[in-house]
Amino acid sequence: MFYKPEEGHGLPHNPFSAIISPRPIGWISTRGKDGVDNLAPYSFFNAVAYEPPQVMFASTSDKHDRHMGKDSVANIDETGVFCVNIVEFSARNAMNATSGSHAAGVDEFEQAGIKNAPCETIDCARVADAPAALECRLSQIIRLEGAENYMVLGQVTGIHMRDDCLVDGVFDVTTYQPLARLGYRDYAKISALFSINRPDE
Repeated sequence: MFYKPEEGHGLPHNPFSAIISPRPIGWISTRGKDGVDNLAPYSFFNAVAYEPPQVMFASTSDKHDRHMGKDSVANIDETGVFCVNIVEFSARNAMNATSGSHAAGVDEFEQAGIKNAPCETIDCARVADAPAALECRLSQIIRLEGAENYMVLGQVTGIHMRDDCLVDGVFDVTTYQPLARLGYRDYAKISALFSINRPDE
């Protein structure tokens, strides 16, 4: 099968996100200029550079009561900071609860019963018991093609790692099983690893 996106695929559901999978989930926490915390998951998320460490996520939907599409992007535009919380398999239901459409001013930490903790380098809350959390300062927001598509780039200014995830000096993902987004309503947990040396190692 071949299709051009602008002409449609003719399938019951869009296959695009299922093809590009698995994708890590950035559980993005922000704080509005009104002091209200926000927490929402984004699966268009990844690291983009080592030195200095930088990450990105993209928001791809509209919200009638906020500028720039969603609460997360609007808050970041106003405050210049955000935190990326890493999602583990055991937090799947809590993460899903924060994906709902809530009015501006709703605290998703409180609404979903998620414990938060303060960040160290930015004025923002983080998920207290996440395996890791990346405190970020905004580098730029890029308007993408489409109605309400925005890419947010940030530089990591502080990194939290949960103590049990450090094993023999290595951040060990098998201790918490990362949650990954597939297509449609499908997710996966990572529970098995293998290593391959590069040809020049």
